[in-house]
Amino acid sequence: MSLRNGGHVRWAFDLAGWRPSLADLLLATSCIQPEEKNTLQRFVFRDDFNASLIGRLMMRRFVQLATDLAYDEIKFERDSKGKPFLKNEGVAVDFNVSHQGRYAVLAGMATSVTCTAAPTPKIGVDVMKIEYGGGKPLDEFFRLMTRNFSDDEWRYIRGRNDANAQLEAFMRNWCLKESYVKNVGVGITVDLRKISFRIQTEVLARDSVVCDTTLRVNSEPMSNWRFEESLIDRDHCVAVSLENVPTEQDLSGNCFELIDFKALVEGHKPLLAIDENYCEGIISKEYKKSK
Repeated sequence: MSLRNGGHVRWAFDLAGWRPSLADLLLATSCIQPEEKNTLQRFVFRDDFNASLIGRLMMRRFVQLATDLAYDEIKFERDSKGKPFLKNEGVAVDFNVSHQGRYAVLAGMATSVTCTAAPTPKIGVDVMKIEYGGGKPLDEFFRLMTRNFSDDEWRYIRGRNDANAQLEAFMRNWCLKESYVKNVGVGITVDLRKISFRIQTEVLARDSVVCDTTLRVNSEPMSNWRFEESLIDRDHCVAVSLENVPTEQDLSGNCFELIDFKALVEGHKPLLAIDENYCEGIISKEYKKSK
């Protein structure tokens, strides 16, 4: 695990393949902040607990790699819109996490601290499982989702040759949209029809990154935004939104790297005491089928 050119990381963790032992939980829950531990305890299902726990561990491991901060000195807070950020001063990093289907993902980048007036680079990420299990015919589902896409986006989605291709196009556009709104911190309560993507490369792959998708907001081209798209596997697409990242920076190698629990806790220093009662209570929670 290391930073790529430009200080970037792209990580994916296979939640479906992780059934932590009591020892794993004792370790993991000692490596998060007290308020995070309290929040995690409120989850009813183990899948939700696991996904949120792994997201927090990914954030801490990324910051540890990207900065000179000691593991147990890293301090996270949330802004008014609920987005986590690094509280420590004098360090320039941005990151975002997402989970859906069988994966939790993190996209992060380290930037230089300067005294210039250059805009601060920002990042957002979203992962989507490419499936539809809503029970209604796909056309009816699309009709119900009409307000969430622009006319251009619907032309692209409905212009695919068959239902599977249309579903892939739908999920890809939704993933892009989520990565953008998570980056700017507005949520999906805004008028999503005014956020319109134009996809130019039709096929995504696991071993390459598509970087030529463009964005218009209120019909205005967003030249300071760049997007990465790829597959984690054939059933999961992922999109990364980047604001104020130089156009000359090569993003084409930013495929998502699969990481495991051992790599995630490497170099850890516990923040909290071991809590067996807490972890035994977590083990008793029901596993919920992944969305």
